[in-house]
Amino acid sequence: EHYLDMVGVTSSILVPPTTRLPPPQKNASLMATGFAADRPALACRLLPEWGGYGEYRRLTRGIVTVTGLYKAGREVSLAVILPCHNEAGSIARVVADFGRELPTARIYVLDNNSSDGTAALAAGAGALVITERQQGKGNAVRRAFSEIEADLYIIADGDGTYDTRRASEMAILLLDEHLDMVVGVRRATQSGAYRAGHRWGNRLFNAIVRTLFGNQFNDIFSGYRIFSRRFVKSFPALSTGFEIETEMSVHAIHLRLPTAEIETDYFERGDGSASKLKTYRDGFRILLTVLKLLKAMRPLALFSALAAIFFVIAAALGMPILWHFIETHTVLRIPTTVGVVGLVVLGAISLITGIILDSIMLAETSYKRLFYLSLPPTRRNDA
Repeated sequence: EHYLDMVGVTSSILVPPTTRLPPPQKNASLMATGFAADRPALACRLLPEWGGYGEYRRLTRGIVTVTGLYKAGREVSLAVILPCHNEAGSIARVVADFGRELPTARIYVLDNNSSDGTAALAAGAGALVITERQQGKGNAVRRAFSEIEADLYIIADGDGTYDTRRASEMAILLLDEHLDMVVGVRRATQSGAYRAGHRWGNRLFNAIVRTLFGNQFNDIFSGYRIFSRRFVKSFPALSTGFEIETEMSVHAIHLRLPTAEIETDYFERGDGSASKLKTYRDGFRILLTVLKLLKAMRPLALFSALAAIFFVIAAALGMPILWHFIETHTVLRIPTTVGVVGLVVLGAISLITGIILDSIMLAETSYKRLFYLSLPPTRRNDA
């Protein structure tokens, strides 16, 4: 039995799967049994559909967060992290929306050198403001992860493009299934939500990451995610810009962390808000980040591919010379022969380098995994 406290206690109601609850009394509590005993949040999430009570809907969504998130008999602490650079037009509304959906969460705005009063507006809306002088979203996220202590971390953008109503559902999914990350897969609801070229670029990079690292994510660039404390405190956060989301995704794949995805609406930016993403510059930086991560996490595959290229070119250039030598016992085209020998040497060096780095990577992965396991998992007390 799980008790979902509302405002006070005057009555209890048994909730089988198909029951429609009557309108709640001012002082009422709900005792959930049966299917709701396994996932009490389900009973709460259905309440808005029982209809007609605007204030009750808002309170119910808050109660899902307050009563559903417990660990070892105590309430799970949530931190909402909003990295921002010049988002004065939307930050107060985003802070208010998260505050309404997650009434027990602490909301942090990472002000990244804004010049339009974003920090003051965020503070006025009730957020805790942290100033990060090093420009770049990755730098802001690294600062937040290093300074903020919580059981669950929710990260989103301050431009109002993400649906804050899915936050509690993402948190409950993470706790119910003992996950380390839940990614909000963006579903555009307005024609202007994606800038020209960003949609196909997103698909291209998702395909590249799936090919190189594994088929675990459908939206590696999503900035709407929720993490366990284990993930946050074991994540190195080496990126400086928008490539931080790619690093998060690859980190989860590399350590084989339990993750999930959930679709969420993606809205168009409001008036006065402009995207900070530079299509070609940041696209190139993301590609370089993918290559760096490939070298760090799959060195044998990378250097074996380079070795194969050297060996194929050497074979194409060297076979005619070899056949000529077999037939005439003379070496034709000495410079080409020297070049072929050089390519074979480079191929051998690449292959040996990959083997050595792969051994080092396996040791580092073991250390990362052991450090990750040294951190306690975030679970509800009924887990």
